[in-house]
Amino acid sequence: MTEMMGHHAIVTGAGSGAGEAIALSLAARGARVTAIGRRAAPLEALAEANDRIVAMPADVTNREELDAAIARAIERNGAPTIVVANAGSAESAPFLRTDVDLFRSTLDVNLTGVFNTFQAGFSKMNQTQPGRLIAIASTAGLKGYGYVSAYCAAKHGVVGLVRSLAQELARTGVTVNAICPGFTETPMLWRSIDNIVEKTGRSREEAEASLRNVNPQGRFIQPDEIAETVVWLCSDAAASVTGQAISLSGGET
Repeated sequence: MTEMMGHHAIVTGAGSGAGEAIALSLAARGARVTAIGRRAAPLEALAEANDRIVAMPADVTNREELDAAIARAIERNGAPTIVVANAGSAESAPFLRTDVDLFRSTLDVNLTGVFNTFQAGFSKMNQTQPGRLIAIASTAGLKGYGYVSAYCAAKHGVVGLVRSLAQELARTGVTVNAICPGFTETPMLWRSIDNIVEKTGRSREEAEASLRNVNPQGRFIQPDEIAETVVWLCSDAAASVTGQAISLSGGET
């Protein structure tokens, strides 16, 4: 497939899970992809899977490091036309055990990281041409969950950022959207399940079921579903879709 030939996509958090699936899906359709993440080894393995993918280690919370990585990517692939801010992390704790350092670090990765990625990428775009800014948020940006107040606050912030920026850029060629998946079958989910088992004494099967059943379809979202939604948002069919928070959740409300 070649419908994305000529595009340069920057994808953060690309070393595993949804980010990896997004990078592979965009590259499979002909885009040049810069895969950004903190760990070099999984990025290099990803780049070996498709020669359209370039590994570019960087931490989205470090603006100087991120700017330098994007500058190197532009030297190789040209100005970006697609920026996918996927990097994130989740820690759970009761509110009174959520200290300010945990709160700040959660916002730093999940919200400031999106801000950094969007600003660094958008500043290098040709703003008169079609472009896409896409944040991978969460249903935690649309509703509340217990024991993850910092994460919910960060993801709500991402949705607010997307909606505001979409209004600001409406007269340009660039759309801005968020994808809000429910519990997704990624390494981050397995870490959350491990945490539930450790802190509650439930069996692993019980812990998995407690999260799976939040989805009315009774299943976990798959990374490829997120990747295909990104591909659709990058298509001409989604040219009028901007400022949206698209829920991928099996009907969760």
